[in-house]
Amino acid sequence: MDAVSDSSDLSASAGAREQLLDTASAIMREGDIVDISLSDLSRQSGLNSALVKYYFGNKAGLLKALIEREWHAIVKSVDALLHKDIDPETKLRIHMEGVVDNFFRTPYTHRLLMRLIRESEPEEAQRLADTYLKPLLDAYEQLIGEGVAAGVFRPVDPQLFYFTVIGAADRFFSARLVLKYCSETDVLDEALRDRYRSHLNDFVVAGILVQR
Repeated sequence: MDAVSDSSDLSASAGAREQLLDTASAIMREGDIVDISLSDLSRQSGLNSALVKYYFGNKAGLLKALIEREWHAIVKSVDALLHKDIDPETKLRIHMEGVVDNFFRTPYTHRLLMRLIRESEPEEAQRLADTYLKPLLDAYEQLIGEGVAAGVFRPVDPQLFYFTVIGAADRFFSARLVLKYCSETDVLDEALRDRYRSHLNDFVVAGILVQR
């Protein structure tokens, strides 16, 4: 009997697929990495690694499924925020908090998406960009445009704004070595998240607001 047959009971479990994704996410978050080994995944999930092939085809398929799960939630939440009937500055502050919260939960998300785009064939790379990156760039263009029209934001380049916000958060949540060797801890806990959320929000909002 082969490995997949040995795992038939597990593969029938409705939660096994999500358990593999959750475990892969935890491994990358805890290790500050954008890859996993199937042996680590099997050991930490308690599931046979043959289920990766059963559900995802291979490890690359698992990583793509993980990034699609995470980014779908991000794009959906940003779209919902844009449709709220609140002023542009409040929208921006809520979004900034959400960016930091997302990176705190899944710090690998942006780096993994960049890796998948870089390593994919051009057609698939374009699909990933169209599905997950362009909606955010479009959202920034809309949000900034609303603020400019309301007279509260300076006109800034939405693409450069994206790089400023996402780049800053991405760098911070991949900086454990800086914390380890330059401070008393390398733990990115909720208290440090909250401090950085306030810090980044204040800097970005101050930089885009019209000075009165």
